[in-house]
Amino acid sequence: MTTDSRHPVDEARFRDVVSRFASGVVVVTAQVDGRPVGLTCQSFTSLSLVPPMVLFCPSRTSTSWPAVAAAEAICINILSEGQDEISNGFARSGADKFSGVGWSPLPNGAPALQDAAAHLGARVAQVYDGGDHHIVTCHVEILRARAEPDPLLYYRGRYRRLRAVD
Repeated sequence: MTTDSRHPVDEARFRDVVSRFASGVVVVTAQVDGRPVGLTCQSFTSLSLVPPMVLFCPSRTSTSWPAVAAAEAICINILSEGQDEISNGFARSGADKFSGVGWSPLPNGAPALQDAAAHLGARVAQVYDGGDHHIVTCHVEILRARAEPDPLLYYRGRYRRLRAVD
């Protein structure tokens, strides 16, 4: 992979270097024609306080993204520690991702996953080109958070747990 002919960047080395940044994990969900759809996304961040906005970056190869993109409303589920199987399940193509997963609709109708650390009800504002990913900006309209769970973390290709520094 070369982004600039003067500065060649090896794809494997790039992946290795950026894997040193720990991130949370979200599952983006929606309802389309009365059925729930969703995908796992590791690239997620807050974007703006006024207006409240976030962004996430689904892969261009995602088979679930087109269905989520067609929805009027979405839920960004910030996964809790221990929800690694849910993360893995929503990352797979072709399976019934909601099989055995508890959820209830947010007021906007999007599925809020049971036991997630937080839920952000939103609507897609814009979708931009991001190389092999899309960059999706969203207006946040609903906020819910649980006090007790720590988030699910992903670092160096593995799920991790928070550890308090005293």
